[in-house]
Amino acid sequence: MGCEMKVRPVRLAVAALAGVVALTACGTDATTMSQLAENPVVTSTISAAPTGDQRGAVISQNPVQDIDAAITEIGATATRVLYRSTSGVDGSGSEVVGTVFTPAGTAPEGGWPVVTVGHGTTGVTDECAPSSSPTLLGTTSVVVPLLQRGYVVAVSDYQGLGTSGPHPYLEPNTAAYDLIDAVRAARNVVPEVSTRWAAIGISQGGQASWSAAEHADEYGDGLEFVGSANLSPAADLSGIVSDGTADQLSLPQKMLLPYLLEGLGVLHPDMNPDDYMRGALADNPEVALSCLSANLSEKWSIATQLTPDDTGPRTEADAERMKGWLEDIALPQKGAAGPMLVVVGGRDNLILPQWTSQAVSNACALGDVIEFVSNPDEGHADRRAVPAAVQWIADRFAGVPAPDTCQRG
Repeated sequence: MGCEMKVRPVRLAVAALAGVVALTACGTDATTMSQLAENPVVTSTISAAPTGDQRGAVISQNPVQDIDAAITEIGATATRVLYRSTSGVDGSGSEVVGTVFTPAGTAPEGGWPVVTVGHGTTGVTDECAPSSSPTLLGTTSVVVPLLQRGYVVAVSDYQGLGTSGPHPYLEPNTAAYDLIDAVRAARNVVPEVSTRWAAIGISQGGQASWSAAEHADEYGDGLEFVGSANLSPAADLSGIVSDGTADQLSLPQKMLLPYLLEGLGVLHPDMNPDDYMRGALADNPEVALSCLSANLSEKWSIATQLTPDDTGPRTEADAERMKGWLEDIALPQKGAAGPMLVVVGGRDNLILPQWTSQAVSNACALGDVIEFVSNPDEGHADRRAVPAAVQWIADRFAGVPAPDTCQRG
């Protein structure tokens, strides 16, 4: 996972839940969880969607004093910002927390390029906001190599994490707007920033960075998009209910289910969670919906109590309904505005590689330029994919033609 978990209730529990914890870049230690609990929620007001220069407008900004030592050791600085964006749920204006990182040294001619980072799943409640953690709940491990390349880096918490209102988990338009407006926020914080930008994301963040590529032309007007690297992206989860049989779900998929239903509930308020989740998961929402790597022993206890009837649609009609909801938010939604890298792990038992492979085929049919990489020995959100993805981004900024593995004609 790339960082040491200090919470080790049961060795077997950590091993069995590793696929779930891999959703995020790194686990959350006990000290960090204490810090998160003390962090106040930013209260935002509902307003009209921002337009023009109001997109990414910075409402407040403060230097981050307790940032990961890996950042300060390379001479970089961090600024926590509250910026304006747009809800993909209802089109209203929103306020989002993010962190902007500036590399050491002097900006190159033309300004520093910007990379916007989509973090992996941390949870769906306010205490799971990455900006409240010195390591951004592990995401600084992706930020550091980007800073070393000389890029300004922006990491959005996403709407509803650390701000008022629900987090629309896996709603792709909201995520895209958050990432693109984080680029604008970075340009407002650091004057020596160019209009050139790229995106990188992992798992939930891989869906966000892919969606950002699809919105880079229209919503990202005034900026120059060079490409998006999407690692283990949650592009299309409709296969999770392909036949409506609960016993087909892997343990990581079962433990993801509360988050997934929470996100779908934002889009479909009339949804009855009991139609899809019962037993220990439904009876312990405070544990099931806690931050990803919190309460591991309790989550393991829940996992051991689950029966095949506890997770999955009750009826065929319920299965068809949920499959339709997931298809509505699946990628691709439209063609991307620039080249993409898509990486999957052959051992991923959370987001099955064949689901992503099909999403890539669909995007290729839309004319997208995609390098699709399947690493047979890697699992979900495997850190070994990060260095090559950073190099892929560097090549795009350098003007190297993007590889394309799509079958044409």
